[in-house]
Amino acid sequence: MQTSALPDLAHTAAKPMHWLATAAAMAGVVALAGLLQPRTATATATASEQRTGTQHGAPVPAPDPAGVDFPLECGGAGTTVAKQAPGDLDGDGRPETVAVVHCAAGSGTPPGGIYVLTRTSGAAPRVVATLVDPADKKTVGDFAVRDGVVSATLLGYSSLEVPRCCPDQEEQASWRWHGKTFVRSSGELARSV
Repeated sequence: MQTSALPDLAHTAAKPMHWLATAAAMAGVVALAGLLQPRTATATATASEQRTGTQHGAPVPAPDPAGVDFPLECGGAGTTVAKQAPGDLDGDGRPETVAVVHCAAGSGTPPGGIYVLTRTSGAAPRVVATLVDPADKKTVGDFAVRDGVVSATLLGYSSLEVPRCCPDQEEQASWRWHGKTFVRSSGELARSV
């Protein structure tokens, strides 16, 4: 074993007094940090933000899709809510919920539907619009609700010869509330490679 030519360092032979001094210094730093906390952050909402999602001062929750009777024919298999997102789609200050729902098939890729749910004061949530009907034989890929717009990637099949596991068409679609209905805009169908 090689010995060091350097003198012993002070911390290699610490005495109890050194440990007490270190502990006292650390306690002082923690106490000082507690006193020097930043001021509480505040934000001021605009008038429309104050109106959105409040009813008599309490936030109004978005409708919960659990227990909603969706207009799907599943032959007793039941339904699965694959995705959901809240948003104020019609600008009335109350959030709606957009749900992507398909039959609980157990395997494969069953077609899905996109439904808009609302709730009137005290009533149970209900479907008020169908944006994508499962009869269209589309599967919903990416899905989002932002700034009053519902957007989704719809996957489909170019022919009956294409295996149902592997959609070969993709379409970008979006919906925005206009007057008394949802207006759809969509991109071109694209074949995947």
